[in-house]
Amino acid sequence: VQLQASGGGLVQAGGSLRLSCVVSGSTASGSTLDRLTVGWFRQAPGKEREGVSCITRGDGGGRTYYAGSVKGRFTISRDRAKNTVYLQMNSLKPEDTAVYYCATSSVSVIASSWSTPSYYGSWGQGTLVTVSS
Repeated sequence: VQLQASGGGLVQAGGSLRLSCVVSGSTASGSTLDRLTVGWFRQAPGKEREGVSCITRGDGGGRTYYAGSVKGRFTISRDRAKNTVYLQMNSLKPEDTAVYYCATSSVSVIASSWSTPSYYGSWGQGTLVTVSS
């Protein structure tokens, strides 16, 4: 499985960005997102990688989880036909500045596990988000 994250950039506080994560490489039929949970993580300089949001696998809407610091501002969604997961980020703050990574997990995640990086086996290359004050 390969992941390609994009959409980062420089934005002023209060602005918006939409990140995209294209998941490819599966040879199975149907949408790859039916079999993989996709998470967004971020890592700021000098800090540990933290979970931002995830959307679980399945051919339904997918269950979503958010870190408390982004709840109400960020929205995760997916397009199964395009094997793409989006992270819409609104009302951005300087503390949102980080490299954002998308990652996939083939195991079920729950509220207590979704933000644990070790549950995710494949990672994208990251996209830098910089929010100026």
